[in-house]
Amino acid sequence: MHASLFALAASLSVASAVNRGFNYGAVTREGAMKNEASFTAEFKAAKGLANTDGAFSSARLYTMIQSGTTNSPISAIPAAIATDTRLFLGLWASAGQTNMDNEIAALTSAIQQYGEEFTSRVNGISVGSEDLYRISPTGLSNDPLGVGAQPADLVKYIKQVRKAIAGTGLSKVAVGHVDTWDVWRNGSNSAVIDEADFLGMNTFPYFQITEDNSIENAPTLFNNAYDITVAAAKGKPVVVTETGWPVSGKDAAGGHPSTANARSYYEAVGCNTLFGKTDTYWYTLVDANTAVDSQPQFGIVGTTVSTKSLFDLTCDPVKSSSSSSASRTATSSSASGSATGSATGSMTTSVSASATTVSPGSTSAAGTGSGSGASATNGTSSGASPTSTTVTAAGAASQMKASTIVGFFGVIAALVAFV
Repeated sequence: MHASLFALAASLSVASAVNRGFNYGAVTREGAMKNEASFTAEFKAAKGLANTDGAFSSARLYTMIQSGTTNSPISAIPAAIATDTRLFLGLWASAGQTNMDNEIAALTSAIQQYGEEFTSRVNGISVGSEDLYRISPTGLSNDPLGVGAQPADLVKYIKQVRKAIAGTGLSKVAVGHVDTWDVWRNGSNSAVIDEADFLGMNTFPYFQITEDNSIENAPTLFNNAYDITVAAAKGKPVVVTETGWPVSGKDAAGGHPSTANARSYYEAVGCNTLFGKTDTYWYTLVDANTAVDSQPQFGIVGTTVSTKSLFDLTCDPVKSSSSSSASRTATSSSASGSATGSATGSMTTSVSASATTVSPGSTSAAGTGSGSGASATNGTSSGASPTSTTVTAAGAASQMKASTIVGFFGVIAALVAFV
């Protein structure tokens, strides 16, 4: 077991230091490149959200490279230093070795340029995001041109990142991989699990159109996805890296976008299940989907930066519900270091879903280039569940500039009627 796994006791699994934040892409929903001022405004807004006591103080990134450059460090780093925001770093892994070399160059440059002000704020490093999904049969059925990474490549990249940070201020930071929950139960990806210090899990019950994806059942779908990931993790910690419910957009079978349902999901899954117990990166602060009518919107403040949310973010004490509730007990991992390298731990959480009326309808899904976007997971009762976020990597430079939206419609046209 890797020595960096033990660092998770401080960076990922200690209740007193559990991280909560949002996902931040390198470009805006309109495709404009973000600069330091853009990231600073977003980080300040996240920490200033009403009724959250500044809890959203960590930022998950998808790339180390500043948009529009070859390998300059992303400007989110000085913004994080200026706003005292923690960072869950990402290196884009779906564009081949040359791009990974540039990602690592940007990471090492950031260490040299910003020193401890940067390294002391890092609570995890993800090598890649949904790369395994994009080469899966369901990923390719949603986008035949989608570009991902093979398990062997991800293992190689993780080792390269560890080598690059050895002897630096990041040497004890955990290095893992983020993917969709259904990918983790695929045995062909076990080499990545073996090499990673943690697993990041993306899941969106709203998109699970072959199951009961109503808001009442959404917490159960989340719990099932989490339990599957934990079971596949071989005792390693699981970080919830993307989840949320759309505030607006078209229906996806029983999944109805609305601020009321977004609040219900936030309360049941966020407040009552994850926050303060599991490192969680909510999707998302400002809507990141390309500005087209067919895409659901997940931004809890809408499409522009603000400290005013579209629904109440207060976390009330957990209430029991006789009409709609679900509970789970999941074994995760809080590291306990020893000479032989063992890691044990457990986490017990429960969720109570509030009833909200939903209506059947249609679906859409999106992902944005330079790494951001909701994974549409179209769950089934058996077998791998399709997921629909696709980010096409078209070279190292263009990879970080553009947003690529891949529709869900061709796959589910026979299942869902648009309204």
